[in-house]
Amino acid sequence: MFRLLMYLIPLALTIYAFIDCLNTPEDEAKHLPKIAWVFIILLFWIVGPIAWLAAGKLRTPPANGRTPSEWHRNHRTEYVAPDDNPEFLNSLKADHKKDEALLKDWEADLRRREEELKRREQGEGPKGAS
Repeated sequence: MFRLLMYLIPLALTIYAFIDCLNTPEDEAKHLPKIAWVFIILLFWIVGPIAWLAAGKLRTPPANGRTPSEWHRNHRTEYVAPDDNPEFLNSLKADHKKDEALLKDWEADLRRREEELKRREQGEGPKGAS
């Protein structure tokens, strides 16, 4: 059992350090480029992961609660409910104005068509009667 632990603990440490290194942003890797740390972790089986955990990564929490994902770094926003969000409310007002204008145009077009239809019916009625 002890022999098995002698291999499993360093293997688990290596896997943890490798994944941690891959998830660390490039600017948080200290002393060496990130790719160099990856090779050190994989080539020097016990010493590499310990070196990474001890000196390879900036361990202070970065500002703005940064995540490993590049997209999340630049697009973090605080959640605001739609009825409290002024931008959303302004967009609703703008949409409402557009819809009102479109409705007025449709109503004007409908009135014009109805009047044109009435004129046709009135103009054709006397011609057919004579």
